[in-house]
Order: sequence, then C-alpha cells, then structure tokens
Amino acid sequence: MSVNHPNHSPVHRLRRALVASAVAVLAATGLAACGTSEAATPAASGSAAEAQTLRLGYFANITHALPLIGVQDGTYATTLGSTKLETQVFNAGPAAVEALFAGAIDAAYVGPNPAINAFTKSNGEAVRIVAGASSGGAQLVVLPEIGSAADLKGRTVASPQLGGTQDVALRYWLKQQGLSAPVTGAGDVTVAPQENSQTLDLFKQGKSAGAWVPEPWASRLVTEGGGKVLVDEKDLWPDGKFVTTHLIVSTEFLAKYPGTVQKLIEAEAATLDSVAKDPAKAKETANAALKALTGKQLKDAALDRAFDNLTLTLDPVASTLQVSADHGVEVGTTKKADLSGIYDLAILNAVLKARGEAAVSAAGLGKE
Repeated sequence: MSVNHPNHSPVHRLRRALVASAVAVLAATGLAACGTSEAATPAASGSAAEAQTLRLGYFANITHALPLIGVQDGTYATTLGSTKLETQVFNAGPAAVEALFAGAIDAAYVGPNPAINAFTKSNGEAVRIVAGASSGGAQLVVLPEIGSAADLKGRTVASPQLGGTQDVALRYWLKQQGLSAPVTGAGDVTVAPQENSQTLDLFKQGKSAGAWVPEPWASRLVTEGGGKVLVDEKDLWPDGKFVTTHLIVSTEFLAKYPGTVQKLIEAEAATLDSVAKDPAKAKETANAALKALTGKQLKDAALDRAFDNLTLTLDPVASTLQVSADHGVEVGTTKKADLSGIYDLAILNAVLKARGEAAVSAAGLGKE
C-alpha cells in the first residue's frame, strides 16, 4: 500500500487554518459547479454553510479503506463537528447512485463508471466528483487451470454489479481479447454480476471460472479460494495509475452545504494521515470495520495483500476518467456523453493547499 500524505509542521498547521478561512470566503462567492458546468455555489451569510446531517455511502471493501477506517475510528464524525454522520454500506456503485438519486444519501464513495452514469443520466445535473480515495486494487482472479483469456470461453466470470467499475473493466478486457460478453444476452463468456460474498463461495465450489473484483475480494479469492491472478488491472494503465474509488456528492448538497463538503474532505485527509503514520493500526481498524459491517474480518494474509495492492490518495486521477467512460460506451453499459463539469475540485485543492500539497487536476473536465 502506498499513501500520499502531507507535511505536519507548525507552519503547515497555521497555513491550514488560514486557508480554511479562505475556503469559507471562496464558498460564499461560488466554489462548486452547478447545472452542467461552471455555475457558482451559494453559501449562507458569507460563510460556508453546513448541514445538520450528512448521509454517506461507501462499500465494505479495502478499496474504500479511507471511509472504512475514518468512520470506524471516529475521525469522520469528529471532523464533521456538529453535523451528524449517517452511513449506509453498498455492494457496488450503481446501487449507491440509485440511493443518491432517490435522496436517501448525500454523498458516496464509488468507482468511475457509476459516477459517469449518474452524471450522464442526469444530463450533468445530479453529482460532482469532489475528491479521490484510491487507485489500483482490482484484479481478475481465475481458477488454477485457466491459463489465458481463451480458456474462459464458455465459462462464467463474476463482477460485483452490472455497470459497475469492475464489470466494465472485465467486459472491455474480454472484448479486447476477442471474446464477447454482451449485457443483453449470452456471448463467448457469461459475466455474472453478483454479491462479492456469493462470488467467493461459487469460486470455491468451482462453479465460477473467476471474477474481476476489488480488494479485499481479489485477495480472498487467491488466499482462501486458491485462485491465481490472470490480470492485474494496474498493468493495463499508464504508470499503473487509474481511479478505483472517488468521492461524489449530490450537486444540490454541494451547493447548499459547501462547509460540510469541506469538512468531509478534511476528514478523509486526516484519515490518510493516520494511515501513513501507523499502517499496522490502520489495517487493524479497517478489519474491525469489516467485522462490524459484515460479521467477518479478514485473515492476515488477505488483509496484507489487499493493502499492498492499492494506493490511497486524495487525487481522483482525473486523467483516467474519460478512458473509463469510453470503455463503458464500448461495452454497452454507458451512453456517450460530454463529461465537462463532472469534477469540482476547488474545495479539495483549497484543502490540499492548506496541507502544503500540490493541487490536483480535473483534466479539463471541471473546476480545479
């Protein structure tokens, strides 16, 4: 596991306090994009308004380690201050997006493709990506006898949910190998979207040839199911960097409560600091969270392997989002659309500046 972490000197702490005040002023004059691209974010009484309650969604996955750890150890609740934190756990991004559309949550940690679908289905109105969370940590794990893509013909391979990030990655990779896996019917390979726990059980029984899944499920398929890695997704991207998890917020919530969004990002940043300071404790906390949420914790081998396979970062790796969108269009899970305005990284970059870190890019797809 690698972590992008800040400098903790007194100078930087002072700078953080000063910039936090500046963020409030900026929020009053318009930080976040509304509508389809560059509209301003209103704030109350010249300061960054805060909500009474923040309803946050995330997954019981190691690729969501920052909310897993930060919610479990109280960092998120403490940083949010008077704003009450309510959480909801999902199996995959499309379900989280449905909850956001229904008004059941205000923000969620999801992968790129669900965020893209939420943006495009709402004509650019519903959501904004405001921060990153992790890169890497997704693999295609297969039965030992599977030696190549060709060996998957006529077999079933699992993904977490139709239209989710790993589902798109799997279907696109199969297509690049000359194998069809259409969303509307049978093809050379049957892709079976299902709960990750069910995927592990079926894999152990030999009823599934493999699965393209995020951590810790890839590691569990290897360490508990006896599988082997056929594809490590990071090998398919330049420099091994691609967005796995980022933070999306309802555009309406962002417009009304930029102060709460700022504190949510600061909570994530504080959690990142704690992971960098004590990785062993971070793993223990993540495992405790998994046990609390699922009733089970990971064995040490799977836990260590899962953390080693990903990078925790506030950077949303925006340069890879358009590619993910193009892959979704090609496999039929996403409609082609203009992604301009999908990012609003102004609050994140103010927080990063307060931490003495460089700003991150929206890759031309929104505010920085």
